[in-house]
Amino acid sequence: MSAAEGPLVVGVDSSTQSTKVLVVDVSTGQVVAGGQAPHTVTSGGTRESDPEQWWSALRQALHQCGEAAREATAVSVAGQQHGLVTLDSHGRPVRPALLWNDVRSAPQARRLVSGLGGPEAWAERTGSVPGASFTVAKWAWLRDNEPDAVRATEAVRLPHDYLTERLTGTGTTDRADVSGTGWWSSKNETYDGDILARVELDPALLPRVVRPGEVVGTVRDSADLPFSTGTLVAPGTGDNAAAALGLGLRPGVPVLSLGTSGTVYAVSRRRPTDPSGVVAGFADARGDWLPLACTLNCTLAIDRIATLLGVDREAVEPGGGVTLLPYLDGERTPNLPDATGLLLGLRHDTSAGQLLQAAYDGAVHSLLQALDLVLGPDADTDAPLMLIGGGARGSAWQQTVRRLSGRRVQMPRADELVALGAAAQAAGVLTGEDPSAVARRWGTSRGPVLDPAVRDDETLERISGVLSDAATLLDRPSDRR
Repeated sequence: MSAAEGPLVVGVDSSTQSTKVLVVDVSTGQVVAGGQAPHTVTSGGTRESDPEQWWSALRQALHQCGEAAREATAVSVAGQQHGLVTLDSHGRPVRPALLWNDVRSAPQARRLVSGLGGPEAWAERTGSVPGASFTVAKWAWLRDNEPDAVRATEAVRLPHDYLTERLTGTGTTDRADVSGTGWWSSKNETYDGDILARVELDPALLPRVVRPGEVVGTVRDSADLPFSTGTLVAPGTGDNAAAALGLGLRPGVPVLSLGTSGTVYAVSRRRPTDPSGVVAGFADARGDWLPLACTLNCTLAIDRIATLLGVDREAVEPGGGVTLLPYLDGERTPNLPDATGLLLGLRHDTSAGQLLQAAYDGAVHSLLQALDLVLGPDADTDAPLMLIGGGARGSAWQQTVRRLSGRRVQMPRADELVALGAAAQAAGVLTGEDPSAVARRWGTSRGPVLDPAVRDDETLERISGVLSDAATLLDRPSDRR
């Protein structure tokens, strides 16, 4: 790697499965060093992770960056959204964090929605209708099921908040990540006291919400990290908001992200309020908004089905007329938290490759159904669909998105857009620039544009019909829960 031309910053992506770190040259956007370390997540009906593992993984990943990390002048942490981190009076986790894809809190979410005047009231106040993924529902679940843990809790944080606080010693969050909790009012941009009272959460346990571009502190000496004294710490944010920064996203440009979860989103000037609950009305990390729809079952679900079939994940075959809804972990979009996978239309001549293609189709269908609602009146009809995330490199994912969307698809060449977005945020606190403008200067969204394919309306309509007919069957609590 060549020598850096300007100051260095660190961007952190603390995701569901691992922590990734990039050291980036502010002047050029060149990645001069990187590191990665894994986390473990429980399975079998729960999705929990020990926050101490996130901290250990961050330390490991930073030390892999060597001298470059020591030369960095600012750092920012992006983290998985919604996770409930409960800390004791010494700042230690009371219990493992409840992650975004743990759906045990679905009954609490339904109770909260009905208790506060229904979905319209929630959408108007918080921008979103909370489901099982939202932090407010997870806190309500904890109150119902683990009162001892609640009594021991002296601070409530999101994953990125936890890591930022370990760096600085001060409890802060940002508007983008806190907008996914369900207890922050997007209308007033403050914590909602009525909602907090309903779930018996003392606002004194919550972090301060900082302004975009604010320096939240410096890395403290006791952190035992390879940073120099005085290294600035930016606000950090949630992973999707960080990816939007990493792309330098302009309003109305659609993004489809293929990772552990699947998401579609776009930056908007308008505050979203979708009472259907399909679109979450998140804030972005700059001062605008980030309407977003999310599915629980994306790349991991497809990989699991490929493993069950004994085929490579790229070994898809066309045809067959089979429908496979890969809702292996319940589903968020559509809102079927107790769902399991559903297979319909199997025949003697159905091949494994056709079954695998049907699983891809089922996963992408859910995301595309939400895309028009996400874009709304701000849609840039000339812009290609940005395809990002780990799955975006796979040919089967690319071709399925092209065939079912009928849109041009752009493939940004830049890797690790969440970490790059965090790095752009860190650069912004140094230079005073808009982080999205930093990313555009770095050219992070550049990449080939694939021509549109003829949209496969027959498959889209078949899946929609099956989903409509089977919704009641799908959303039955399964034995494993």
